Amino acid sequence: MDFARRSKHNPILKPDDIKPSIAGMKVECLLNPGVFRFENKIWLLLRVAERPEQEGMISFPVLKDGGVEIMRFSKDDPELDTTDPRIIIYKGRHYLTTLSHLRLVCSDDGIQFYEPEGYASIFGKGVQETFGIEDCRVTTMEDGYHLSYTKVSPEGVGVGYIFTKDWKKFERRGMIFPPHNKDCAIFGEKIDNKYYALHRPSSPELGGNYIWIAESPDLMHWGNHKCIAITRENSWDSARLGAGAEPIRTSEGWLAIYHGASHDHRYCLGALLLDINDPSRLIARSEEAIMEPIADYEKTGFFGNVVFTNGQLLDGDTLTIYYGASDEVICMAEFSVSEILSSLKE
Repeated sequence: MDFARRSKHNPILKPDDIKPSIAGMKVECLLNPGVFRFENKIWLLLRVAERPEQEGMISFPVLKDGGVEIMRFSKDDPELDTTDPRIIIYKGRHYLTTLSHLRLVCSDDGIQFYEPEGYASIFGKGVQETFGIEDCRVTTMEDGYHLSYTKVSPEGVGVGYIFTKDWKKFERRGMIFPPHNKDCAIFGEKIDNKYYALHRPSSPELGGNYIWIAESPDLMHWGNHKCIAITRENSWDSARLGAGAEPIRTSEGWLAIYHGASHDHRYCLGALLLDINDPSRLIARSEEAIMEPIADYEKTGFFGNVVFTNGQLLDGDTLTIYYGASDEVICMAEFSVSEILSSLKE
């Protein structure tokens, strides 16, 4: 089952469309943008993954002392493991093959995007972001824009929080979910005078990569954590789950798009329906994926067989999702909210 109406312009952004942030670097991938409206335009907050040109050596960047250090290893080194294109393992230590930052692009029509003047990129900062920052969700509220993103370092992967009103001044509010945690989507309004967020703690030994929900009085201090959705054996979401963008209010409850991956790392999209007054109560869930990697640009790329979203816009019954395909290019697809709701199983 695949409900997606893919844009005929897909992919709408490719790595060659974005200039590297540093001389000598190459934009390897564009991934999973946050999405919002601002100044009568549609904006994407792209994850831009860069690394040096690979010439004779395996090389990758890390942040160090406020700058970028290039690590280099011989391809023939027996202690080097490059099996996964996303990760390098050397002498038991893990590194990322690319360094990611967040880059703003905007559009008048939602298809043709460009980098506006006067808006700076958001780079990793400090020891908690040594390996970069990734996969930012943007939640729009009356007071401004709330950014939840993944902070990556050798010490672990956690959720960072940034607030902005104008996309020129950013207030970094630190780590709100400690390692190992990611895929945090903050609800766009209070429920019974409390903020809510979906998040994804991970446990390799006990439990799994499941979707949890938490509540907060101030968006900084989170508690009353509850697991609301787990993996399902022999299913398209058998290995791991993670929230997409902020859940949307519908007449039937909160609709949350999520990604699920199988044990062979095939990523699809599905949906959860949560109680409107108590979003920790799961009402219904996709039995089959609502979107699968079936287009050529979704099946082949830096890391193939992937559709992954953390950004969307709602207009009536139409949900426009911007998503990363094959961990390399940015694409767009439209869905009918009512069609998604009618497909869910209690």
